[in-house]
Amino acid sequence: MGPKYHRMNLARLLASVAAGLACALFVGACNRHATLTRVEQGNRDGILHLGNYSEPRELDPHLCVGIPEANVLYSLYEGLVRADGADLHPTPGVAERWDISPDQTAYTFHLRHDARWSNGAPVTARDFVGSYRRALSPKLAGELAYFLWPLKNSEAYNKGKITDFNEVGVHAVDDSTLRLDLEHPTPYLMRLLLQWYFFPVYLPAVEKTGAVDDRGNQAWSRPENFVGNGPYALAEWTPNQQIAVRKNPHYWNRDRLRINEVHYYPIEDANVQENAFRAGLLHKTSNGNIPTSKIDAYRRDHPTLLHIDPNLGTYFYMFNTTKPPLDDLRVRRALAMSIDRESLVKNVARGGQSPAFNYTPPGTGDYLPRARMAYDPVAARKLLADAGHPGGAGLPPMEIITNTSELHQELAVAVQQMWKKELGVDVRVNNQEWKVYLNNRRTMNYTICRAGWIGSQDPTFFLNNYLTGGANNMTGFGSAQYDWLLQQARGTADSHARNELFQQAEAILLDDVPIAPVYFYTNVYLLSPSVRGWHGNPIDYHPFEELSLQP
Repeated sequence: MGPKYHRMNLARLLASVAAGLACALFVGACNRHATLTRVEQGNRDGILHLGNYSEPRELDPHLCVGIPEANVLYSLYEGLVRADGADLHPTPGVAERWDISPDQTAYTFHLRHDARWSNGAPVTARDFVGSYRRALSPKLAGELAYFLWPLKNSEAYNKGKITDFNEVGVHAVDDSTLRLDLEHPTPYLMRLLLQWYFFPVYLPAVEKTGAVDDRGNQAWSRPENFVGNGPYALAEWTPNQQIAVRKNPHYWNRDRLRINEVHYYPIEDANVQENAFRAGLLHKTSNGNIPTSKIDAYRRDHPTLLHIDPNLGTYFYMFNTTKPPLDDLRVRRALAMSIDRESLVKNVARGGQSPAFNYTPPGTGDYLPRARMAYDPVAARKLLADAGHPGGAGLPPMEIITNTSELHQELAVAVQQMWKKELGVDVRVNNQEWKVYLNNRRTMNYTICRAGWIGSQDPTFFLNNYLTGGANNMTGFGSAQYDWLLQQARGTADSHARNELFQQAEAILLDDVPIAPVYFYTNVYLLSPSVRGWHGNPIDYHPFEELSLQP
């Protein structure tokens, strides 16, 4: 990325905010004579200003793996179904209704006739067929393509075992009727369809700039080429400054949109986000991106601004099991057993998180994992000694890579100190820009990597991440038994029997330790009282039709 896109100097930015020069912080905030803050003006003009974690890597729903991208994608695209912001029950999206076969292996979606792309073209069943073909393309190698595997023969197609997409369970009966045929009954399918990897893309726009299945072809998702089908269309993307989306005049539900534009600001520094919020530049900070040292003060002095909501997500560390010394199970276990999770949530995170002694969080249906990862430094020291490294002697250099965030840095430093104190192990902390971090994680160019996963209300959303060879399994872990258990779970309708399969799979995952869970997330953020209709929910999903701004 060229020098014109380098991040603004944070010290200068902080000084400007502290001095009250809010107008100069971001492009187009206001002029020097204005009397209204950006938020106050936004309330009048119907423009919502949101802090985002960082600069998105791309705006391609079939390649998105991170929250900075997903936050924007939900404004630009719409899938077959949506959800209610308060209780998350499925609501019509592009499909105005659907039928389910008695054996629950065929879903027929009837698309609304007024569904349109942002260029006015109709959204058809064939658009979904072509989009799912792209999402499952072996060449595209989407990290989350395996979430489409409930579709008949989709796994075989995704792995290149079959090449005829007509054999995959995605069929356009006609322009307004789409049928999905499943390998097995999938009780969580409607929740799957809500996720961004099931969004359609406008293939003519993709083809205009390159091959449909070329990961490097992202020019189609720039404002000058972009075509989407969501409530908003991409109006501006100034790297490292802002992404602006504007009401899509062709969106079928446009009359219910009371917010005209949404602006996303990639601010990685928690202090800058919090200062920007106080200066009236943001309606909302991104989740978890306020200084942890200020949470208690907000609880005490401004409780109406601070929001702490439940979240279906887990914060953890990934171990590269292909690199010494982490190719030794004893070393991985020793590190995992030396993390004092209770101390981390109490003294570092401080946002109501719960220590995670397993991977799958509470709230994923009626599944509660029995397997636990113990905190036992004494046993950890013995394991490390058994591995030939008493007191950390002889261990090759290791580092924790994190993406830029005050909290990630504080947590990594705390874990670094725990490992030094309990095991005598020296580990370096390497803070990286978001895109660099994502690339190093994807190519497994790390030894230890900070990670997090926010799923939905079924264990599959979590456990499927560690299938052998899965594109989102960036640890080198593989277990034939683990794969078999999850395959059996996909075809098991009985909830109790299904949960028992998940129990066995999670026990294998925790026993082999490719990851070390740390805590279960909460959504911690600051929100302006002028934002109405915002419902805190475990997957942080907020339909724009439900939102408004109070002048």
